[in-house]
Amino acid sequence: MSTVAAIDLGATSGRVVTGTVHRGELHLREVARFPNTPVRLPDGLHWDVLGLFSAAMTGLGRASREEPELRGVAVDSWAVDHGLLRGDRLLGNPYHYRDERNEAAVAAVHAVVGPEELYRRNGLQHLPFTSVFQLAAAAASGDLTLADRVLLVPDLIGWWATGQQLAERTNASTTGLLRLDGAGWDEELLDRLGLERGLFPDVVDPGTPIGPITAAVREEFGIAEGLGFTTVGSHDTASAVVGVPMTDEDAAYISCGTWSLVGTELPAPLVADEARRAGFTNEGGVDGRTRFLTNVMGLWLLSESIRAWARGGQEHDLPTLLEQAGAVTGPVPVFDVDDPRLLPPGDMPARIAGLLTERGSPAPASAPALVRSILESLARAYAAAVEDIERLTGRPVRTVHLVGGGAQNALLCRLTAEATGRPVVAGPVEATAIGNLLVQARTHGLVSGDLEALRAVVARSTAPRRYEPDR
Repeated sequence: MSTVAAIDLGATSGRVVTGTVHRGELHLREVARFPNTPVRLPDGLHWDVLGLFSAAMTGLGRASREEPELRGVAVDSWAVDHGLLRGDRLLGNPYHYRDERNEAAVAAVHAVVGPEELYRRNGLQHLPFTSVFQLAAAAASGDLTLADRVLLVPDLIGWWATGQQLAERTNASTTGLLRLDGAGWDEELLDRLGLERGLFPDVVDPGTPIGPITAAVREEFGIAEGLGFTTVGSHDTASAVVGVPMTDEDAAYISCGTWSLVGTELPAPLVADEARRAGFTNEGGVDGRTRFLTNVMGLWLLSESIRAWARGGQEHDLPTLLEQAGAVTGPVPVFDVDDPRLLPPGDMPARIAGLLTERGSPAPASAPALVRSILESLARAYAAAVEDIERLTGRPVRTVHLVGGGAQNALLCRLTAEATGRPVVAGPVEATAIGNLLVQARTHGLVSGDLEALRAVVARSTAPRRYEPDR
């Protein structure tokens, strides 16, 4: 019974999880969990990527001591953010995708490549923090003139651990700079935007062995010898989609965490202009699949509201808030969860109240009522996205799989079933870690088969909860 480890870095926390395949089932154990807290400096909002690396390697060291059969490790994280390097030196902590500087770069990029052409080239939904815009902002500030390499966050962690620089394909597909077919960087686009081809490492598939952890890192963090890094779907949503126990094509998924990704799986990109106008993106998936999805603001609205209340001296326990929100009777106002004013950190309850006031709706009078309004609004946004998926792909959606942290939110799952008019299958909560571990397990020969075979392992290993719409 060999074991592999996943380093799963989320927007609010990271953890090290081990997985062992036994008799066709995957058994998980969380070894370490650590916070991921952005840092605001005079020049903007940054990630503490050095602290993340140290915490991840410390957790991996513990896993290697407690799991004598540990064979390998892989890392996944959020997309688009990256480190700029010069030689072996990191040129400052990476900027956070919620930093305001990205918005000014959108016009500069679109002046060179219009949004319609950009969508035909990379298939991505317009988001102002996509890497292509972030790199334009770095060029405008002069930061890029000092750099000779760009590494996305999982690739940066892998480089520090192994000394090998590369770009994993699913995460590279979120930069806006990869060719639509995923075969490599769009060199014509790079030239037009004034980005040097040498900034970007070679692109590799999920399931590629990178190499062993260096002796220096092993010694520093007490990691056992012989532990090798591999790539997985290093964009956390790519791993999460592997961990969705879908059994047929007539299904959509919602990977629900800080962001909610509502989508389906296609054999190839769909870049009709109608899809662009609907805000759908085509991102690389494991085994060459296309993740056809749209980004919805997600549980950021809830977590940022709780932080705002805490700053004002009102401490709220989330389980209690959700219970109280479920007891709210009568209609609550709904709002556009994707309004760009809700993207940056700040006083989320006040911003939501402002949106509602603009449209002549009264703001919720209590914290439970606001939580209910957030969840109702998210469910409506999910339902609209599911309807768009049917319309754009021409395929019916009969079941909605909701995975990730949101699968624990029974109220959200119930509201989503009501709004979509379809059964919601909630779970697994740990879909991202599961997808990471299963791709590794296949690389090491612990399981075999295609994506459907991996999902069959998920189905055997988990017990999702089903929510039926009340018609």
